[in-house]
Amino acid sequence: MVDMCATLTSREHHRMIEIVRLAVAVIVITSCCTFRVNGFEPDFLFPLENVTIAQGRDAIFTCVVNNIGGNRVSAPEGGFTSARVAWIKADTKAILAIHEHVITNNDRLSVTHNDFNTWTLNVKTVRREDRGTYMCQVNTDPMKSQSAFLEVVIPPDIVYEDTSGDMMIPEGGSAKLICKARGYPEPKILWRREDGGGIIVRTGTTVKTKMTSVEGESLLLSKVTRSEMGAYLCIAANGVPPSVSKRLMLHVHFHPLVQVPNQLVGAPQKTDITLQCYVEASPKSINYWTRESGEMIISNDKYNMTELTVSYYSAQMKLTIRKLKKSDLGGYKCISKNSIGEAEGNIRVYEMDLSKPRTPSEDVDDNAINAFDSEEDDYENRNTGRNSSNNSPALKDQSHRLPRSSSNIIRYIDFVMLIPILMLMKY
Repeated sequence: MVDMCATLTSREHHRMIEIVRLAVAVIVITSCCTFRVNGFEPDFLFPLENVTIAQGRDAIFTCVVNNIGGNRVSAPEGGFTSARVAWIKADTKAILAIHEHVITNNDRLSVTHNDFNTWTLNVKTVRREDRGTYMCQVNTDPMKSQSAFLEVVIPPDIVYEDTSGDMMIPEGGSAKLICKARGYPEPKILWRREDGGGIIVRTGTTVKTKMTSVEGESLLLSKVTRSEMGAYLCIAANGVPPSVSKRLMLHVHFHPLVQVPNQLVGAPQKTDITLQCYVEASPKSINYWTRESGEMIISNDKYNMTELTVSYYSAQMKLTIRKLKKSDLGGYKCISKNSIGEAEGNIRVYEMDLSKPRTPSEDVDDNAINAFDSEEDDYENRNTGRNSSNNSPALKDQSHRLPRSSSNIIRYIDFVMLIPILMLMKY
């Protein structure tokens, strides 16, 4: 026997000891002879409680048995011994521990015995395979036991290899965004726009609905417009914190579009004047200014060019001409180019003479300019989502309105007030 044990590896030797201990445990658990010393049968003081815990955390079962010390069961070696508490995994029938000794070969399990009648089973760093029914059993005759269920939940996690990435589609096309997630319980997927805007869901050929969120692994967008461009969030949640999300960018490509609020702009000589255009383009366009002759304008002491981003696909172009002179009069072009095409807007600059009284025809011209102002406000409202009474100062630029000195304004008012007097004198 000694020679045979000497030839066993340490692993095999350890396994043999475990088998012997398991055999002894089975005999103890199935003991059929019990007698009471104090006349009281063992009973459970509290029910064994179910445990729901996230994967990776520690789970604890507590079993409280009264009167166990006053009961004796037959021992394998003969005679009688005190009744024992055993922990068993019911679905596999595996004996995990007896009294204070762990039987199974699992270093994540431990047992403790406190206050004489309290036994605790600890499962460290629980895994999904630990899920199941656990039994606290007293080896009396008949055997007494109580059970509880260990539920192992898993927080959601995005399955990136099965989830869509950023997409580029032409305007009017369709896009199908897919988001997959794992976890237990099975996560639910919710789609939202990062900017808080609505998601346009189309059914049939004419019906479309604007929704704040859409549920499901896939999001189908059809007949996509430029306003639907932006970041979409795929959010996975199953009630186990934390929820997770992935950001998908939808790029909608289209031909550049240029809008000019004022095509005719006037100012006196030696004053500054600002021209402006609004551009929509995707992919992002190259924007610049030229004279009517095609000569490209560059920023210097004479010209100042700025560009303000309004949204993912729109921008405001400005050209300021300093100290206007006769050679600056004429046509100007704002040009936008991208990989799909190009577009341009035309503006004509003329000289205004404020040294003479204004004529009714000039008032009509001013009204025309104000009409362009309203058109500009409408454009900004479409791109910023605000009504005309609440425009952002940064976007509502009114530099194209014609400047007048205070002396010219007073002179014009005096002339207007003089007209009724002259008419009375005539009669």
